[in-house]
Amino acid sequence: EEYEKKKERFQFLTRQREDLISARAQLLEAIEKINVTASELFRETFSKVQVHFREIFTTLFEGGDADLRMLGEDPLECEIEIAAKPRGKHLQSISLMSGGERALTAIALLFAIYLVKPSPFCLLDEVDAPLDDANVERFLRMLQRFSNRTQFVVITHNKKTMEAGGCLYGVTMQELGVSKLVSARFGGQEAERPVRDEELEPAAV
Repeated sequence: EEYEKKKERFQFLTRQREDLISARAQLLEAIEKINVTASELFRETFSKVQVHFREIFTTLFEGGDADLRMLGEDPLECEIEIAAKPRGKHLQSISLMSGGERALTAIALLFAIYLVKPSPFCLLDEVDAPLDDANVERFLRMLQRFSNRTQFVVITHNKKTMEAGGCLYGVTMQELGVSKLVSARFGGQEAERPVRDEELEPAAV
């Protein structure tokens, strides 16, 4: 009787072990398929972003050259290096560029990704802060280029960027303790409403 109990228990555990081995093999097979598919999709997308990045970088900098490089054999584990050379310079690493040049390079990469996978909305927070007037103009031309497919919400203190917008939103305090949210649509329409202090969060025009 004891033997039959032990035998039954042994058979149960043996089936459980076989199920676990089978499940492990299926999981490893699924992981391998996912890795192969993900690697192929990553390489394909990376190649497209790489081409667009070169094009947009050249447009924003009005010359120069840039590239994206994968450092390593496995695309799922490798690092991505950004190499950029603005016109008239011989830089290789983005870490050697000025703050404005790095910001413009990041903007070029952002729009390169957008060309591969467009989005209906984009929020940009002070991305133009490090840019001088000439670079702001290039940035705004790029926004205009993408505005037919994406609605941009830009948080900025730059006057040129504000002037280029279709609508302007800001917070004003004409009376002490009474804040107002002001909105203006360029073209003559304007509206404003009082806002309670608890509705407000730190914000810029």
